[in-house]
Amino acid sequence: MQEALHGVESVSPTYDASSIEVLEGLEPVRKRPGMYIGGTDERALHHLVSEVLDNAMDEAVAGYANRMEVEIFADCSVLIRDNGRGIPVDPHPKFPDKSALEIILCTLHAGGKFSGKSYTTAGGLHGVGISVVNALSDRLCVEVVRGQQKYVQEFSRGLPLRKLKNAGPAPNRRGTTVTFHPDPTIFGANARLRPSRIFKMVRSKAYLFSGVEIRWKCAVDDPGVPEEATFRFPGGLSDYLVERMNGSTNFASEPFSGNVDFSERFGDDKPGSVEWAINWTPTKDGFMSSYCNTVPTAEGGTHETGFWSAILKGVRNYGELVSNKRAAQITKDDIQSGGCALVSCFISEPEFVGQTKDRLASQEAQRLVESTIRDRFDNWLAADPKTSGDILDFVVERAEERLRRRAEKETARKSATKRLRLPGKLVDCSQSSRDGTEVFIVEGDSAGGSAKMARDRATQALLPLRGKILNVLGAASSKLLQNTEISDLCQALGTGMGPRFDLDSLRYEKVIIMTDADVDGAHIASLLMTFFFVQMRPLIDHGHLYLACPPLFRLAQGAKRIYVLDEQEKDEWIRAGLGGKGKIEVSRFKGLGEMDAKDLKETTMNPATRKLIRISIEDDEPGETENLVYRLMGKKPEHRFQFIQDNARTAQNLDL
Repeated sequence: MQEALHGVESVSPTYDASSIEVLEGLEPVRKRPGMYIGGTDERALHHLVSEVLDNAMDEAVAGYANRMEVEIFADCSVLIRDNGRGIPVDPHPKFPDKSALEIILCTLHAGGKFSGKSYTTAGGLHGVGISVVNALSDRLCVEVVRGQQKYVQEFSRGLPLRKLKNAGPAPNRRGTTVTFHPDPTIFGANARLRPSRIFKMVRSKAYLFSGVEIRWKCAVDDPGVPEEATFRFPGGLSDYLVERMNGSTNFASEPFSGNVDFSERFGDDKPGSVEWAINWTPTKDGFMSSYCNTVPTAEGGTHETGFWSAILKGVRNYGELVSNKRAAQITKDDIQSGGCALVSCFISEPEFVGQTKDRLASQEAQRLVESTIRDRFDNWLAADPKTSGDILDFVVERAEERLRRRAEKETARKSATKRLRLPGKLVDCSQSSRDGTEVFIVEGDSAGGSAKMARDRATQALLPLRGKILNVLGAASSKLLQNTEISDLCQALGTGMGPRFDLDSLRYEKVIIMTDADVDGAHIASLLMTFFFVQMRPLIDHGHLYLACPPLFRLAQGAKRIYVLDEQEKDEWIRAGLGGKGKIEVSRFKGLGEMDAKDLKETTMNPATRKLIRISIEDDEPGETENLVYRLMGKKPEHRFQFIQDNARTAQNLDL
């Protein structure tokens, strides 16, 4: 590999101009779907639904539609209909032999949302979404009703099957209907849409825009999902927050909520608005869900930053007004502890990170949201001194508890290592501060030996574990305390566990699970993630837990050598060739200990070249992940059996 990188090997004579491929139309989407929808897994599959749904919502938010329909058929195809203006069907000026509808469906970066003239605020930005859905569907049909005429066109895998057809008059109707079926050659023959996931997605859209009614139909049996339903929520996010908090004890009888146009503060030339709802509870952990132009931003972004900045400044200011000097020590973490919040903004030309739009990057959103909410929050606090005082006392108590824990715990690495007394176990790093440090949890001494030579001694530590750790959901608390591997893990991290867990005492910035890329390695990783979820949940919530992605195969062809993660990638390279001479030799690793230290470093441990997966919790509903973990890892095998029965048809890439 190194020789090839430095050009020692002669260039293969087969690499010439004929080797350069030019992908046209929607071929890039089918070739590399991960670039457009983040992969081909279940989340990516459901992203197709959200792309079409977002287009319908954009019509509603723009004021052209007030009703939508979503229907899932028995074959897992999906219909989404709105009563908006309908996709234009007249010939496109630049391509007079094609309708605008065909251009939109078959061309990347074609749409009506670039200039801002047709949509002031929209979730769609790049003219990519609906064409990606078309490319990744084995069949897609669009029906448009405009000018009391119905038009129909059908597509397959990104290509039109026939020209746009006028299907006759359609009086008293208007809008667009998209019906599509995800392509099994992309997502797998057993891939199935989950009605429960789509149902929650659709319901949340109705909360996000109170001016729309959404009708739901489902022909696929899924526990807890009705065959028919209608959603309309005039209370918007305030109603949504009440449902999400599910009857918990709250400090305020009514949440701090509102829906304000930016033009009220910044003038008529500033389009958009922000809606929010927040309340505090002492009985459960806080949560935050944010949206931009009805698109869920699971990883937050600048609108969240602006929201929490307004809330933090408001609480501190109120503390100063009532002469509570302790309020000055409050941080955002203290505010978020027990704070349950929803925020949704509508802005023109938002900037997202990636096509899946998980994070909002528009800098202006922070200023707009913070400035709009800040004054209103100050007034809300001043209007109810008793409730505001209770919230302030609760938040101050959290801040003092955080500072007290920090003062009580000695986090210096030297003293922590002395307490460990783990000769041959923890291989620590030399850096004394936590920032930028990592600890790799590896299985066995052999993997630890390779990793020890591959690590960066300054910032990377190693903790080898012997075999599979205890399943904490099937063990008594006394067993947890007696288990050597769990004890070593807790001491190495310095945090304690369960009710004594202290995030401020964490000795490393990143905790990385690095197991073999086989079934046994996946089992060990599952047991470790269960342990962290149950006993060290804040470690996950604050983004400190990661999974390493070591390769499963090594491919060699002459002097050429590469590492691949899975069977699919291996097969693709074998078909394409490595560009070397001779036969391609395939080696499957039995464990990380078989890898050379330099290759383990390059593929798995070097921050510049490796791939890490951050472990996060994305509940469609509160407690959903917890219920799933307890079903799969708990004491009752019948729950696992039921899960297997319910999901066996969607299982892919089984390693038997």
